[in-house]
Amino acid sequence: MLKYSLALGVIILLLFSCSTGKNNVLSLSVSPDADTLRFPQEKHLKNVRQLTFGGDNAEAYWSFDDKKVVFQATNKMWGAECDQIYYFDLENWQRKQAAPPLLSTGKGRTTCSFFMPGNKSVVYASTHEAGASCPHVPERRADGKYIWPIYESFDIYHGDLKGNIIKKLTDSPGYDAEATVSPKGDKIVFTSTRSGDLELYTMNVDGSNVKQVTNQLGYDGGAFFSPDGTKLIFRASRPKTEEDIKVYKELLAQNQVMPTNMELYVCNVDGSDLRQLTSLGKANWAPYFLPKGNKVIFSSNHAAPRGYQFNLYTINLDGSGLEQITYDKTFDSFPMFSYDGKKIIFASNRNNGGTRDTNLFIADWVD
Repeated sequence: MLKYSLALGVIILLLFSCSTGKNNVLSLSVSPDADTLRFPQEKHLKNVRQLTFGGDNAEAYWSFDDKKVVFQATNKMWGAECDQIYYFDLENWQRKQAAPPLLSTGKGRTTCSFFMPGNKSVVYASTHEAGASCPHVPERRADGKYIWPIYESFDIYHGDLKGNIIKKLTDSPGYDAEATVSPKGDKIVFTSTRSGDLELYTMNVDGSNVKQVTNQLGYDGGAFFSPDGTKLIFRASRPKTEEDIKVYKELLAQNQVMPTNMELYVCNVDGSDLRQLTSLGKANWAPYFLPKGNKVIFSSNHAAPRGYQFNLYTINLDGSGLEQITYDKTFDSFPMFSYDGKKIIFASNRNNGGTRDTNLFIADWVD
């Protein structure tokens, strides 16, 4: 009887939300029996809620006040043939097919957006100055190996929530992208090929005072600051053999990278005390610090026999205590904790009806 009453209460709540056209996804709570978007083993997640319903949605990151998220999406129903930048006001979130507010220009291709201090603007990378069309996607390799394009036309922009560009923050030849902002609100970390390799750099939020952080051969990217703003966590490839170095350099000359062998590294913001955090093999990426700064959550396929299954894991900063967090059969990645530490947002292929759609999910975090 109690279970029936709880389930009925959830149904009434959802119907009421639909009738008003709004649903405060931040405060929505469901009973354990109705928490169907969570796999039984996912003990650190509760009240899993779905934000998008179709298309390819990823890299969703919270505003500093935890009331909005900015993300990139490819969705033909929204007119986005390749990734564009959108945002949700979570206090007035609506489940609908229409596109949420578009923050990028709608031209070219974009990636890696992040809120700026004040929650009224974002930083993101875009190719729109090189052309209105989506840039060419490299053909599938004959050997079947997966590659990422590293478009030279990517530059980093600061834009408002109405789709206007406030300032172009980078203007050097080559790839500039993957920008994220320190919780202190003073610095941006990003990846650039300005040195001839894919290295990390920091700059002030106005684009000034650019400093190189890493300098070893290999792809350094996807960096995030620690909660106190003193450290960086990032993914990196480190080709060692002559053959691996040859392949890496040949691909980089074609503005491509093979992200199938990456480990996590941590360092101080100035690049000092650099050390390898994981040695799991395969692809370990999309890392983010836990709210207390003592652990990192990340996506990995190291446990997948064929390498196709990605799930979220946590690990201590000394490399101990590896723990599996999600148990999806296909793909979970791009985790970020809200600044108050109570919620997590991530991208997943769960509940997609057997399609290839990747959607966004919010869950309460349980320590």
